Amino acid sequence: MIELSHIEKKFGDNHVLKNISLTLAEGSVTALVGPSGGGKSTLLRSINLLEIPTSGTIRLGEAKLDFTPGRKPGWADVQKLRRQTGMVFQNFQLFPHQTAIGNVMEGLLTVLKWPADKARARALELLEKVGMAHKADAWPSTLSGGQQQRVAIARALAPSPRVLLCDEPTSALDPELAEEVVEVLSRLAREGTTMVMATHDLRLASRVADHVVFLDAGVVVESGAPKDIFQTPERERTKRFIASLNTAVSYDI
Repeated sequence: MIELSHIEKKFGDNHVLKNISLTLAEGSVTALVGPSGGGKSTLLRSINLLEIPTSGTIRLGEAKLDFTPGRKPGWADVQKLRRQTGMVFQNFQLFPHQTAIGNVMEGLLTVLKWPADKARARALELLEKVGMAHKADAWPSTLSGGQQQRVAIARALAPSPRVLLCDEPTSALDPELAEEVVEVLSRLAREGTTMVMATHDLRLASRVADHVVFLDAGVVVESGAPKDIFQTPERERTKRFIASLNTAVSYDI
């Protein structure tokens, strides 16, 4: 379970997150949607402390951290929480000097100190899961954007995190390549992988998520099932946001 209680985040005078409280169940897939600057990526990055909240509390499994203004949490406490998460970034961020399988193995070797044969077996298993086993020895520069993102997903899954965090996983891809990534994430959702994703891609949110949180100006405006949020939103701000999108969305729910 992920529990966020009264999370606030300020960058100087910029109040980015305002009193956000959410509870996300194990095995659930939550999509954070909203306009640019609404706070969704900051909230996502706060879950694994790439951004440190100004105040509030985060509970992830058995790990719990309280935040107060002017006090940074200890590194050991940050790592205890962060090691329960896997992160998928918008621009893949693969290591260019490592092959696909080397990217997936890297954290297992350097952080978890696995033996090479065990790490390689785990990496091949995950590359197979994301449809990239045939490109195990390829360099990132030879892969398409969709292929790179699938390798990045495998890398994030390698240490068996409690939750997979995806920050705009399809926004750097054209629609055809994005479909490859949507399919992989859909498969992971069907297998019960806990995920939280910040996204502008309503196709991704509607197909993969079972819960949608709409944020604007740092607050949760509305939350609910994808069909309710995207087809019959209750709040006027949500209605305006959905109406402003010129993307055709297929609701496979």
